[in-house]
Amino acid sequence: MIPGRSTTAWARWRAWSLTLAGAAVLGLVGWRALDALVDGTEPPGLEVPASRLVLDREGRLLRVFTIPDGRLRLPLDLEAVDPGFIAMLLAVEDRRFHRHRGVDPLALARAGLQLAERGRIVSGGSTISMQLARLLGGTDTRSLKGKLDQILIALALERRADKTAILSAYLTLAPYGGNLEGLRAGSLAWLGKEPRRLSAAEAALLVALPQAPESRRPDRDPAAARRARDRVLARALALGLIDAGTERAARREPIPKRRRPFPLLAPHTAQRLAREHAGEQALRLTLDAHLQARLESLAAERAAALDPRVSAAILVADHATGEVLAEVGSAGLFDAARDGYVDMTRARRSPGSTLKPLIYALAFEAGVAHPESLIEDEPIAFAGYVPANFDRGFHGTVTVREALALSLNVPAVRLLDAVGPARLMARLRRAGAAPAVGDAGAPGLAVGLGGVGVTLVDLVRVYGAIARGGLALTLTEIA
Repeated sequence: MIPGRSTTAWARWRAWSLTLAGAAVLGLVGWRALDALVDGTEPPGLEVPASRLVLDREGRLLRVFTIPDGRLRLPLDLEAVDPGFIAMLLAVEDRRFHRHRGVDPLALARAGLQLAERGRIVSGGSTISMQLARLLGGTDTRSLKGKLDQILIALALERRADKTAILSAYLTLAPYGGNLEGLRAGSLAWLGKEPRRLSAAEAALLVALPQAPESRRPDRDPAAARRARDRVLARALALGLIDAGTERAARREPIPKRRRPFPLLAPHTAQRLAREHAGEQALRLTLDAHLQARLESLAAERAAALDPRVSAAILVADHATGEVLAEVGSAGLFDAARDGYVDMTRARRSPGSTLKPLIYALAFEAGVAHPESLIEDEPIAFAGYVPANFDRGFHGTVTVREALALSLNVPAVRLLDAVGPARLMARLRRAGAAPAVGDAGAPGLAVGLGGVGVTLVDLVRVYGAIARGGLALTLTEIA
């Protein structure tokens, strides 16, 4: 052994030991200082305002309202998200999401090295928690202070919330272009569907858009959207999330060319009930979205064949339960010529001949007539009131059954004169209707032929009571 070398080796070992010990002490001091900073950082709450929803009886969207600043931000349940999307998102954005505590040092180091080597950003070092911190706090991460604030908030978030809550909050706030926020809004707008079941191409597009939501908007730059989507697909292939055949097929799928409109079904009903139930974030109605859509189309088609100023309304209810299944307020919400913004189901109109069945029922009840009774359909005057049939003709002697089937006016007025208009009005009110007779006060015989104001809702209640054997029908819209 050479004494000099032994002394030198010992000195080096001692120097390295002191250096490592010093580094450990400094690291411990730094960690404790960081720990204190994180403890003193109060992160923003994860509860954020969300769009109010109006749903049909099965939970399908009828209408989505924007939050006060005009954004569409739908509440999200992670269990209603395609697991393949979640896997692809974490693989691309934050592979160690379930292992780190808000910051991924390895990802930050990799991003820094790539920036130094290539002079441009190749991959981001931000975790999902850091991105959520930016979305919640509005920090400017382009500055060093902003980046440090983002890191502190991310670390603080991880101490106060679990991973499920953090991921759910991120997917509620992630930007998807324009006023779209969150995965559900992005999926509905760009794919026309909820994110419950997504193809590989659809999932990749929804993963790619939030990183540059405006420059990658499919309706503005579909080529940029495609490139970003295909990069995600390549990453998913490299990590074994999809196979080569799936990746090739996904690349062939077209990029959406336009933003799809959000559901706007039963707009009058949704607006009215949302106003009446202001505290409800998600309002579930008894309506059936599929039936509602078909009837709205039917109303628009039929109205298009009529005078441009004529509107239409439809109300469908289950007379056994009173549940309203469809409610079409007009032939078209945005049809100004037809006053489409007016809810015609609740506008008072003349009922025409629709009250005749009730008149005949009252006559049967009073013993004034029965279906085979004979009645005259001839010109007659009632204290100056002279009813006439629609075709201005008369049929002579007919049975009551025939008079009702032919909707003859004179026989109906004869029977109403026998039972009394006041009795008809009383029976309407008992059925839940609210008839209006104007300023005349006491009702006259003209009420039998439409000389009274009632709503479509009133008529449904009346006819529902007839179908129930005289039992009043209470209409229900809230499920």
